[in-house]
Amino acid sequence: MNLIPTAQAWLDQDPDPETRSELQKLISNNELAALEARFSSRLEFGTAGLRGELGAGPNRMNRVLVAQTALAIANFLKRNQSEYLDTTGSLSVVIGFDGRVNSDVFALDSAKIIAGAGIKVSLFDSPVPTPVAAFTGRGLRSSATIVVTASHNPPKDNGYKVFLGGATGGSQLVPPQDSEIANEINHVAAKLKFPEIPKSDDFQIIGQHEIDTYVKRAAELIPAEDSRRKDLRITYTAMHGVGHRVVKGILDLTGFDFQSVPKQQEPDGSFPTVAFPNPEEKGAMDLSFETASEFGSDLILANDPDADRLAVGIKSTDGFRMLTGDEVGLILADRMATLGKATVIANSLVSLDMSALAKHYGLEYQQTLTGFKWISKVPNLSYGYEEALGYCVDPEFTPDKDGITAALMIADLASELKASGSDLAEYLVELAGRYGHQKTGQVSIRVTDLGIIKNIMATVRQSPPIDLLGEACKSEDLALGVNFPATDGMILESRNARVVIRPSGTEPKLKCYLQYTGPSELVAQEKLNELSSWASELLENLS
Repeated sequence: MNLIPTAQAWLDQDPDPETRSELQKLISNNELAALEARFSSRLEFGTAGLRGELGAGPNRMNRVLVAQTALAIANFLKRNQSEYLDTTGSLSVVIGFDGRVNSDVFALDSAKIIAGAGIKVSLFDSPVPTPVAAFTGRGLRSSATIVVTASHNPPKDNGYKVFLGGATGGSQLVPPQDSEIANEINHVAAKLKFPEIPKSDDFQIIGQHEIDTYVKRAAELIPAEDSRRKDLRITYTAMHGVGHRVVKGILDLTGFDFQSVPKQQEPDGSFPTVAFPNPEEKGAMDLSFETASEFGSDLILANDPDADRLAVGIKSTDGFRMLTGDEVGLILADRMATLGKATVIANSLVSLDMSALAKHYGLEYQQTLTGFKWISKVPNLSYGYEEALGYCVDPEFTPDKDGITAALMIADLASELKASGSDLAEYLVELAGRYGHQKTGQVSIRVTDLGIIKNIMATVRQSPPIDLLGEACKSEDLALGVNFPATDGMILESRNARVVIRPSGTEPKLKCYLQYTGPSELVAQEKLNELSSWASELLENLS
């Protein structure tokens, strides 16, 4: 297949000097493999929106692709206008963006194009956390909220996240909304070049007022004053993202003493101090540990770059250790229930089983498919989480994961525990004694060829294990849609163990989520280690 004419046609419409230069060199040098990587397919628009590497061509994040997507969303809203009208009876879109390379450019292009389609647009004037944008869209009952962000992906990536109003309630879109928008993107791409897409400067700029409104609401989640908070020392990192300005405003307002990690405080799309700007990745928390030791901190709070996720570090015998997403999720669930703030709780099926906690407090409990696009749809939800560091403590106002309000709830609990001579580590021991000794973990493989993931999933479906650590194992193929909406995944479950195998929705990874319930913490951990070895061997053999 000769891709030179296709690449030249793309070059002719590309408004970005950098990607034009990149593409011109590839064409001039006849670099066919590089052209094939960029033009043999398109970045797929799914429930997570778009996410991919920056560069020229339809299989990269760039101004042409974003323009096509923005117009497609505008067309989708206009075609389904009656379903997505805001409280004024109009179509409206809120647009936010993070600090990554070109996020501001993509956001501005989107604002001009959606405004050019005759839809009211409110564009943030500077980088903001994803939860602030989602909160603002929800508050305005906007038809859609768009956030230009690649969250915790590698530095070379960017992305495009979409929340829908109407019956979707300002939360992430779900099928078939994603496929409808994807089809519209293809239609736009086939019909219009970038210069031909109508654009308008008739949009509204928003910013500090909306941030202040979010900060005020967040502060209302905990008591207004508590002198004990000054006795808790906190280290906070924004991971080169956009969280610091908002987190500082909230922690200052509520009376906490915290020290930011200086080198990671301001937005920097090159993420100079980390290989991956993800608190879960090895080495990402090293500067936080150093700062916490120097500051004498009791607690570490870390947001990912768009601040919709939270990682928590606590003191240990040899410094600090990071809590797992399930540990934080359980702590927050118990805290919300204790405060009377929870009646309906939910988490994803790859997360810790909270049925014992729900029974203890008399709560309604539901497990969903992975992702807040599903968790947020649970009727009357008052708290939800997923093990990948995502927590929603205020779903009525922010119907998605929010690493900032979750951090505030953790800090408030930690200050109370310290004042009583306890800490989060002891709190976890108490919870294990009350709800059972459950240990969770994960193993995964990252691939360059997505065909490897498809082959592994096909093999597990065809010949699922019948034994799991010496116990009879039953399996459920999630693609059949029996207990959950159909998705690509497998559940393997024995009396005490559970393994969920599924491809990542945002990265080229295949993940195995592990859980083991034992009679004691020691046994549960030992068995989880065995389960981890078993899963690692399974992936290695099949790949």
